[in-house]
Amino acid sequence: MSVSLTDLSDASGRASPTDDARRCADIVRQHARTFALASSFLPPPKRRAAFALYAFCRVADDLVDRATVNCDRTIARQLESYHSALDAAVAGAPAGPVFRELARAVHGFQVPVAVMHELIDGVRRDLSPVRYETWDDLAVYCEGVASTVGEMCTFVFGVPAGPEARMRALRYARTLGLAMQLTNILRDVGEDARQGRCYLPDEDLAMFGLTRDDVLHDRDLARDERWRPFMAFEIGRARALYQAAAPGIWLLAPDAQRCASACAWGYASILHAIERQDYDTVRQRAVVPAWRKAALLVDVWRHGKRIVPADAIADGPVIVWDHEAHIPQNAKIRLA
Repeated sequence: MSVSLTDLSDASGRASPTDDARRCADIVRQHARTFALASSFLPPPKRRAAFALYAFCRVADDLVDRATVNCDRTIARQLESYHSALDAAVAGAPAGPVFRELARAVHGFQVPVAVMHELIDGVRRDLSPVRYETWDDLAVYCEGVASTVGEMCTFVFGVPAGPEARMRALRYARTLGLAMQLTNILRDVGEDARQGRCYLPDEDLAMFGLTRDDVLHDRDLARDERWRPFMAFEIGRARALYQAAAPGIWLLAPDAQRCASACAWGYASILHAIERQDYDTVRQRAVVPAWRKAALLVDVWRHGKRIVPADAIADGPVIVWDHEAHIPQNAKIRLA
């Protein structure tokens, strides 16, 4: 079930901060089970702020998801209202539980409002016909809707080594956002196609003799001999991004490292789920079983946290894709 502007407003404005926090927590538990589990590693103040950020992002995303039902112009106007409500909340006039909680998080953890504007602009892209010619084109979209979330969370998680280290941590976090959004796209191929959307880049599909129309209209595509190597290639791309993002976790405050690890590992495990169902995300969504999620949390706890000197972590990930070999290799897509 989606959330909406109406759901998140209240007539009296008299709800207590506890009620507001509970509303945001409910949204997280309903829509983001991996994040809800990972957040158990955070101290309560950071967990509360992270829930507020997620609820804010979720409402924006759900507004656009309804564009297939309602008029796009109506959704565009609602997004503009949401943008205005964000600015009002930060200025001291929050309306509804999510914006009240968001205002507390923004002021408590100095989360830049500009990155929230970037997210709204990113989800607005889904109101236009969805088509991406190249990976670089898709990466711009992923940065808007997911790298922004990684940046917001970095401010809440904290980077104790200072502003310069935080800038490096933000680059890693934005790369992790790319990996997670690409994972979403690979998991939801069939669901997106049924809504008339194909996020897979034309250039990548063409390397394997596939087209956007194949993705949108061929319900038996997963049985096509070209599909499996295509998906293996994209999963390789996602894993390269996860690997590139991993060192940034050790720049975070120790009390947030386990949460960040659980988010990254939890999403990366979706790639294994896709492989286990023979890459068929056209007819079914890949799901990570509950017992695997529980085992992952145990692994994260055992893995623990690290105190790593900030100068031991490189400036940020740099990646290149060897298209001719159809294998992602480390080299040169700079993600600043």
